[in-house]
Amino acid sequence: MSTLSLARPVPLDHFRSMMSAFPSGVSVITTYDENGFPRGLTASSLASVTAEPPTVSVCLNTGGDTLQALREHGSFAVNLLHDRGRRAAGVFATPNTDRFAQVEWRPSPGLGLPWLIEDAFVTAECQVAGMLEIGTHTLVLGSVVEVAQEAGTPLMYGGRRFANWPGGEMPGRSPQA
Repeated sequence: MSTLSLARPVPLDHFRSMMSAFPSGVSVITTYDENGFPRGLTASSLASVTAEPPTVSVCLNTGGDTLQALREHGSFAVNLLHDRGRRAAGVFATPNTDRFAQVEWRPSPGLGLPWLIEDAFVTAECQVAGMLEIGTHTLVLGSVVEVAQEAGTPLMYGGRRFANWPGGEMPGRSPQA
């Protein structure tokens, strides 16, 4: 078995160009800080890790307020935005200390996490299952403990612009009995 040598990474603009060619869904990750104030940010780095146990991953800026709050709180919500959530995606993607004053939200039914009621068609409540710091970001693993899902057309991001999922509306999910 051969050993791989560490090659120099590609220039940042090459990497960003490559990733912009890979469209993904748009989510807003939310939690509370130690004082009970909601924190959140727009993320397109959400991925499924395993179905058993249900686990997702998301990458957050290591120096950011949302990651610090998530570390303290130990849980977070993944708000999957629908096609009418573009404004919220922009609000949570820009530096602003009071993002939640610009959107409609309330505590989620299970863990009481910030839920973007007007902009998300799916909300998953997660408990932190692990973290790994890599470069400027931290990979956060979340054990999914609750899901609320309505019908909606997912908001996508690729090519440095937003678009609606071309397949149209995704069905809702009936609550568990």
